[in-house]
Amino acid sequence: MRLLIATTNPNKVREIRPLLADPALQLLTLADVDAIPEPEESGATFWENARIKALAYAQATGLTAVAEDSGLEVDAMNGEPGVYSARFMGEDTPYPDRFAEIFTRIGTADRTARFVTALAVARDSEILFETETSVEGEIASSASGAHGFGYDPIFFYPPYHVTTAQLPDREKAAISHRARAFRDLRRWLTTETVTNLFRSGTKS
Repeated sequence: MRLLIATTNPNKVREIRPLLADPALQLLTLADVDAIPEPEESGATFWENARIKALAYAQATGLTAVAEDSGLEVDAMNGEPGVYSARFMGEDTPYPDRFAEIFTRIGTADRTARFVTALAVARDSEILFETETSVEGEIASSASGAHGFGYDPIFFYPPYHVTTAQLPDREKAAISHRARAFRDLRRWLTTETVTNLFRSGTKS
């Protein structure tokens, strides 16, 4: 069973591989296939962007492709940066500068926020599976922690009283929005219908 994880982000790959570990599953990433132009993430929602990417990579490679779109929604910023999380203030802007902008914009307002992941699986021109997951938290008063990546240092998770950047990978995987989405995928992959689909003579 071959599955293309449509990312070259080593941090994401590090989080995803243990969640899909299975001797029957051969995981490939974009680093394992010929270079493919990145599709334009023109969707207004995480769902739309996940579908755009999954379909584009499935059609370009002939493989069953998994793509996800994720980001941070801050309530005091009307859900920003949202689908623009990776491009907030420009793709090359260092994350500490983004953190400072978020701190400035929310001021003393409500600090509630969430991480969201939408995941889609495509083969050829068909979406086979979708899920969306989230984890609720708050924007911390300052950046803390050396684990994780992206906005993890400013995402405070109240049940653990730490930011997600202060959690080791194993503990973060227990609550992570992305980990939840890939656990949903893992459950879907192990259903009899999906197993038979991959065992059929069609492309995978």
